[in-house]
Amino acid sequence: MAQQYEEISDRLARFIAAQHVFFVATAARGGRVNVSPKGLESLRVLGPNRVIWLNGTGSGNETAAHLLDVNRMTVMFCSFERQPLILRLYGTATEIQPGQPEWDELIGCFPPMAGARQIFDLSVEMVQTSCGYGVPFMEYTDDRPLMAQWASKKGPDGIEDYQRTKNQTSIDGCPTGLRVADPVPASGA
Repeated sequence: MAQQYEEISDRLARFIAAQHVFFVATAARGGRVNVSPKGLESLRVLGPNRVIWLNGTGSGNETAAHLLDVNRMTVMFCSFERQPLILRLYGTATEIQPGQPEWDELIGCFPPMAGARQIFDLSVEMVQTSCGYGVPFMEYTDDRPLMAQWASKKGPDGIEDYQRTKNQTSIDGCPTGLRVADPVPASGA
């Protein structure tokens, strides 16, 4: 039976901290709904109504584009081990990019991430739990090293170029608001 709460209790915060994966859902007024799996120790509960998560450079930037149109986000966790539980956090979010004052304040909450692109600061308006009886048992073995390897191979300039060419618009053609420095022209150009 689903239960609703006004805030994240200490018990639910411990549950969140123990999860290796979470899912983020957003939608603009038109176009596609986006649901993205996240991991890599990239989420922190900062209080009963505040969660932040670090987003790495990826193939798209749907979350940012959707928030510019409709500021709403759902973050979902589900237990794949022991006691079944599904937990959803509903709220509105602020996007924070490198170079903004809040970035320097919050980035230290996470382990270093090559290619870190944004921090999303979720103001939680409602918390909902449900049974999770239909979620299978699954065993966590390790994080994949591929994202860090990819970002390291690209390097900072390659990441910026990738963000400039691949992360400026959503799959529906909406702007993402991602600020990326323009490339410095070669001398003599």
